[in-house]
Amino acid sequence: MIDTHCHIDEAAFDADREEVIARQPESGVEAMIVPGVNVASIETVLQVCHAHPGYCYPALGLHPEDVKDNWREQLTIVERAIRENGNELVAIGEIGLDYYWDKTYKEAQQIVLRQQMELAKELDLPVILHNRESTEDILRIAKEVGGRGVFHCFNGSRETAQQILDLGFYLGIGGVLTFKNSKLAEKLEIVPLDRLLLETDAPYMAPVPHRGERNESRLMVHVVDKLAEVYNCSKEAIIEATNTNARQLFGIK
Repeated sequence: MIDTHCHIDEAAFDADREEVIARQPESGVEAMIVPGVNVASIETVLQVCHAHPGYCYPALGLHPEDVKDNWREQLTIVERAIRENGNELVAIGEIGLDYYWDKTYKEAQQIVLRQQMELAKELDLPVILHNRESTEDILRIAKEVGGRGVFHCFNGSRETAQQILDLGFYLGIGGVLTFKNSKLAEKLEIVPLDRLLLETDAPYMAPVPHRGERNESRLMVHVVDKLAEVYNCSKEAIIEATNTNARQLFGIK
């Protein structure tokens, strides 16, 4: 299994990060992609990935929730770091739009997203997109700018899924699929296996039966189990397909 979205650099893992990483391979985790979210995470993402080359792969970006009054300064710093470390980055992300908590910086978020997506095209890197309560705008910008990437933590409608597929993007599937009241499974009926990626969003969004606990990559097995039910195939087929997709999109070995 390849975890295409794991915040293993965050403070939730400070006490036992090395132990957590060390136990993932024995549970079948072959690699993890570690996305940045702001200026502070530039250092933490690169640090953990440098400590585990060939296993932890870095991505950098400015998350929409971190777009505040000083967004121009923050974006300049993040973009500089992306250019300086471009040869080792596998993506630009986590970037996107989020209108759930606060719409104060709605226009600024769109500018920041567009600029980072344009940089990704320039550097020939995929993007990792965060979308919350902003589907219409993020799809419009993705269509206008183009490029390639994944809609992280997909939980949208069938119509949204089809629009994402039409753009040539992948759908990131995590713990939400296992939640009791989730209707995500029925929305995946139109999505071919070659457009899915596994992810955790660790330490967040742990799947059932670990909901509410700190998430980690090895728990993706529960998402794999559910996907095998949805697609009426073996767990091995799910893992093979999603691993192939991850390697193709992010260029990891």
